[in-house]
Amino acid sequence: MKQNVEDTFNGKVNRDIVQYVANMIDSNDDVLECGCGTGMFSVKIAKRFKNITSTDLAEKILRHAQKKCQNYSNIEFAKADITHLEYADESFDKVVAGNVIHLVDSPEIAMGELIRVCKKGGKVIIPTYIMKSKKTSSVAAFFFNILGVNFKEAFNFETYQNFFKSMGYDVSHYYTAERRMPCCAAIIEKK
Repeated sequence: MKQNVEDTFNGKVNRDIVQYVANMIDSNDDVLECGCGTGMFSVKIAKRFKNITSTDLAEKILRHAQKKCQNYSNIEFAKADITHLEYADESFDKVVAGNVIHLVDSPEIAMGELIRVCKKGGKVIIPTYIMKSKKTSSVAAFFFNILGVNFKEAFNFETYQNFFKSMGYDVSHYYTAERRMPCCAAIIEKK
């Protein structure tokens, strides 16, 4: 069901944000993707880059992503919890957590893990759906909850910025793919 939402409800935004994220990654980067879901970002990143480790906590969804990416030899799939990543400090050049931070019970712990496993000089890239208004937020969250996607936080652009500021993260820039339900990528450069 999630794949259907990706393609039909918000397809233009998803294609735009996936392309933007892919353009943020260099061809020889080692990439960690957390919360890969059905592989929406994985398949685009795997087409162009050195190595990608795509993780998700849900085994059924992870198998769907593996099937979608079966033609790529540079991608490894693993079950992993974004709040307890079993990778060494500074293991990856780029870390992507696409459309997942608003679903996590402890986003502050997840953020700490994403930063921890990113190399100095690397980037943590966090695309997240944002709502245009409070009314849109309520309707969209209700719709996604029916589909089994349980938003813990329904961000708008301002609350998304405040989310990072409240934890002391310096976001170097934001990119927003606008349409029905915008998606905003926050880029944090690890110093």
